[in-house]
Amino acid sequence: MINASPQTSRLGRFCRCRRAATAIEFAILAPIFLMLLLGMIAYGIYFGASHSVQQLAADAARISMGGLSAQERTDLVNDFITRNGAGYPFLDPRKLTVDARDSAMDGSRFVVSVSYDATDLPIWNLFHGIAMPGKTIQRQSTIRLGGL
Repeated sequence: MINASPQTSRLGRFCRCRRAATAIEFAILAPIFLMLLLGMIAYGIYFGASHSVQQLAADAARISMGGLSAQERTDLVNDFITRNGAGYPFLDPRKLTVDARDSAMDGSRFVVSVSYDATDLPIWNLFHGIAMPGKTIQRQSTIRLGGL
């Protein structure tokens, strides 16, 4: 019978020991889990800003219905966005660009286009080297003038 050396018996005990398995699994999976969690938060903020831009355009288009001329509708839209732009989540009103005018294709429609420079959102600092959405969020809303 051959006696095992002390080194072999320690290695065998180490390989059979399962006490630290949970810690090792956590060390392997925690970075992946945290990356997924941060990704969900960052993209959630981006989608929230995108939704706010769309909602702002839709609300401004509804407000424009009070104007009698294209210039008056444009003034109403600009005033609405100046007064209420800060009230939408994730938006900085200084980074909003608005274009409000009668539709070029159909004169019975009024179009409000809103662009937002989203370069300050945290999504750009978290991930490098993966597909990202555009840094400018552009949305528009069209409303029909004059009833039926």
